[in-house]
This record gives sequence, C-alpha cells and structure tokens, in this order.
Amino acid sequence: MRELKILSGRANPQLARDICRSLHLNLGSVSLGKFPDGENFCKIDDDVRGRDVFLIQPTSPPVNDTLMELLIMIDSCKRASAARVTAVIPYFGYARQDRKDEGRVPITAKLVANMIARAGADRVLTMDLHAPQIQGFFDVPVDHLYAAPVLNDYFEAMGHPPEDLIVVSPDEGSIKRAIGHSKRLGGRLAIVDKRRDNALETTQKNIIGSPVEGKICIMFDDMISTAGSICGAAKLVHEAGAKEIHLAATHGVLCGDAIEKIRQAPIKSLCICDTIPLSPEKKLSAIQVVSVAPLLAEAIRRIHHHKSISEMFRPPNT
Repeated sequence: MRELKILSGRANPQLARDICRSLHLNLGSVSLGKFPDGENFCKIDDDVRGRDVFLIQPTSPPVNDTLMELLIMIDSCKRASAARVTAVIPYFGYARQDRKDEGRVPITAKLVANMIARAGADRVLTMDLHAPQIQGFFDVPVDHLYAAPVLNDYFEAMGHPPEDLIVVSPDEGSIKRAIGHSKRLGGRLAIVDKRRDNALETTQKNIIGSPVEGKICIMFDDMISTAGSICGAAKLVHEAGAKEIHLAATHGVLCGDAIEKIRQAPIKSLCICDTIPLSPEKKLSAIQVVSVAPLLAEAIRRIHHHKSISEMFRPPNT
C-alpha cells in the first residue's frame, strides 16, 4: 500500500478521512483555495510521482465549484507524474441530462464525462449513478458501486418481520432497485404510479401491486433532490393505510425546500448515505446517515491490487 496515495477535495473531506481510516492510511495533503478573482487554486503538497492516486471528490452542490476543483486536482496529479489517477466520485452531478429527450438540449452527463477523462483521469470510481448508462459515456474504465448492502443492513437491524414489510418503488424507474431490496429484506412489492407534469413537478396517482394497508413500507431511491416525488409517494402510501413509512436514498442532495417537505411528510425515518455531507441546518431527528466509507475503501484496495470489484456484490455461496 506504500504506492497508494489518497487525496481529497473540499466537497466531502470527512468521507475521505473515513476511507483512509478504513485503509489504515494517512490522508494526503492538498492546498486548495481561490484567487481574488474567484479562480480555483490547487497544489499537491505530497510527492505523488509514480504513485497510484485516488482523488475523493463528489460533484455535489455547488456542483460547478466541486467539478472544477476535481478537474484541477486531476491535472495537478498528472503533471506531478502520478502513475495512475482515479477520480473517486461518490455522487456524480450533472447526471440528469443523459439523453436528448427534446430538440436543442445538451447531453451534459457525456460532456462532464469527457471533461474528466480529458483532464487526465485514468479511471473513475462512482456509486449509484442516476442513470447506469452513464458508465458508457466515459472513455476510461468505470467501477460502479451500489449502496444497497449498506442500506439493507440499516433496515435489517430494525428487525421487522418480512411478512410485515412492503418495499415500495416510488416510480417505474426504480422498480429494479426495489426488487433487489425486496429479495434481500423479504416482504412484497408495490409500485407508485408517478406522472411527470413538467421538469420540476410530478403527481402520484395510484399504487400498483401488494396492498400497503397495515404494513411497514420502505421506499428506496438513488437520490433525493427536492424531495417532491418521494414525499408525494409517501403521502399516497400513508393515505392507503400504511402502518409505518421509511425512506432511503444513496445521495441526499436535499436542495430547495426539501427539508421542509421531509419535515411535513408522514414518514418515520429517512436513511441516506454520506456520499454528500449533511450540513447542520439540514439535520433532522428523522434523518439517519449511514457511511459508505468502508465500501469505497474496499473498492479502492481492490483497484490498487488489481482485484475484482464485482465480487464485492456477489451473493454468498455463489
């Protein structure tokens, strides 16, 4: 592990420290700041010549600043003769525009993928992309992790009997995710019929599948941004007679009035991962944060030693 060097941007330094703690390594030193005109400044303080460098930087809000900082750090490492640079992006921003769904719009996810590769990243390590096909936008290898094991462990620790559980998909796009959680946690499956009114507003119409009345319902999503969709789904499930409602998401973006919506939603808890730091003003008693640092640390260790990543998610005895 002597050739391994882990550096962090300013987006989520605590996650980087937790990853280093899991790997029994010291976090490398980077000087980051801004010039008076607002341009980003970066200097790698540690020697990275010939090293296998991992840069921890989710492109979370403010996404333009964190993305630019990541690009500058990659360039700094490449010009300092790092042997390999891996961009560890636990939360990949600009992922919503992954296709042209109307005329004269960009495919921003592809643009950002090009920028990261062109800056000099040799590979990318990310988690629960908003659209899995984004992996194909990169011209460098991508290792895609899933937070499902961490979230499942959180709910298994509650000890609810499987016959009392209903895993609810908040929309048709999350059905595959819901099925995976249902297989691990037990319980049956229900789907909320969501209709998108426009780019910012959705309406929840019906519940398809198993009845939720008197059941403990758990909803999983990859990210919660404004919380409108998932809180609307929770309200619909509550009106259908659910006994308890728990929400879970890998990425807690929680922008706009998301915190107020969560505060008013008929939910017992919201479990999110630490891919994005939760600022003090967003902390509620209902919000629980679980760490993906051990998962990322194991992936980094495997990448460094050229071992399989997919084996991390293979069911036991297979």
